[in-house]
Amino acid sequence: MAQRKVTAIPATISRYTAAPINSTKKRRVAGYARVSTDHEDQTTSYEAQVDYYTNYIKSREDWEFVCIYTDEGISATNTRKREGFKSMIADALAGKIDLIVTKSVSRFARNTVDSLTTVRQLKDAGIEIYFEKENIWTLDSKGELLITIMSSLAQEESRSISENVTWGQRKRMADGKVSFAYSRFLGLDKDKETGKIVVNPEQAETVRLIFNLFLEGMTPHSIAVELTSRGIKTPSGKDVWNQQTVRRMLSNEKYKGDALLQKEFTVDFLQKKMKKNEGEVPQYYVEGNHEAIISPQVFDLVQAELARRTKGGSRYSGVSIFSNKIKCGDCGSWYGSKVWHSTDRYRKVVYRCNHKYDNGTKCETPHVTEDEIKAAFVSAYNKLVTEKKEIIANAEIVRRTLCVTDALLAEKKQLEDEMSIVVEMTQSIVEENARVAQDQEEYQKRYNALVERYDKSKARYDEVTATISAKEAQGERLKNFIQTLKEQDGAIREFDSALWGSMVEYITVGKKKEITVTFRNGTEIQA
Repeated sequence: MAQRKVTAIPATISRYTAAPINSTKKRRVAGYARVSTDHEDQTTSYEAQVDYYTNYIKSREDWEFVCIYTDEGISATNTRKREGFKSMIADALAGKIDLIVTKSVSRFARNTVDSLTTVRQLKDAGIEIYFEKENIWTLDSKGELLITIMSSLAQEESRSISENVTWGQRKRMADGKVSFAYSRFLGLDKDKETGKIVVNPEQAETVRLIFNLFLEGMTPHSIAVELTSRGIKTPSGKDVWNQQTVRRMLSNEKYKGDALLQKEFTVDFLQKKMKKNEGEVPQYYVEGNHEAIISPQVFDLVQAELARRTKGGSRYSGVSIFSNKIKCGDCGSWYGSKVWHSTDRYRKVVYRCNHKYDNGTKCETPHVTEDEIKAAFVSAYNKLVTEKKEIIANAEIVRRTLCVTDALLAEKKQLEDEMSIVVEMTQSIVEENARVAQDQEEYQKRYNALVERYDKSKARYDEVTATISAKEAQGERLKNFIQTLKEQDGAIREFDSALWGSMVEYITVGKKKEITVTFRNGTEIQA
């Protein structure tokens, strides 16, 4: 029997296109590699793709290697943020690439519309894509049909993954597990060993400074200017602060040790659009989650002050310590600063009712100068300290009686339980209606009754919560007032801005320029 002999007959025509393998013109080929996360366990996959396609393209005699385009740690559900991908398409349309090689349809794009639009755009320019896993060549007659099918499957896979990730995140929130961007959050860090939230002592001082400056009367804008002038870095490490950053910090509950979860949610898994949660999905509030930088009472005091400043039609001004602290005894609105002789040596700052000439009706209250305000405060304060013990005792009584929240806290807990029960009952009847045929008119009545019951409880819950915050804020105000008064030893001879900020609620100017100082404990003294 003759010995077997195998002779290889080399291919002369490409099995993918009609171009001869020994064509004198080489095809310019680029590879595209992408992994969808930036986790360490994906690094190997990413590097392997780059290495594989570099060697694969260079091994072909009929191909000329252009480069490998890459996107690391980026989702493929849309192509807008993928810089490597966009750069590759631009180079291809500029005539630098004839063929693109990639692992699979899902690596290229998981959005059917994006995938087909790009493929057709390149196809019209005579540029081919080879999807190795599915063995699809886009210039082939069957290419577009296969791509449509594969892209649709990949898009559904993305939807499934997105839903699973969302479910996982919401389950973590429901369990009270808190996470946030520590690198952009001033004052709180993640402990490397325990994974728990811990206070950054140095940054915490900046947080406390922001809250104190606000309570002294400064606006978020003026606080931002002050922080910038002191050379303090922003949460993202920048040199210049803006008022939006300060405003967000002042209302962030994490500074009092709590955490509100799911403030935003993803509307569309393809576009990754985020929307502020206005009741569309559940939120979870975790109390006492970590060590507080700002006491809950001071935090609530700041929220009350934020609400007070935005209430009404007039814009709050924090230009000076007297802004929004001087009330017109005629119309009840606030005084604002006015500059007289602004361009000459007689320049003078006075305070006058902001609505003095509104609607053709002139307020009869006169203007006052800073010196007059300061003198009135010194006079009123010195009268106050003559009855120091009695005033402190009365303030303590008010704090113990009017600022107590025990009953309200108990009612709040009852309302929370009630809302939780109603939500479960609503979900139950909705699920039952989906499984079992029912009288829809009767079902709608039951459903509406539960919704009405929930809305009623929620309205009362919001009312109780607001009352608790107001009482706690008032209690903190009185506490600071009492502490400050205890620390003072006798009368003062000159104006003290710290005492003014911590003890005065506002002053009222009468028609005959009589000035009445209203202190934080409600005491009114005419200077």
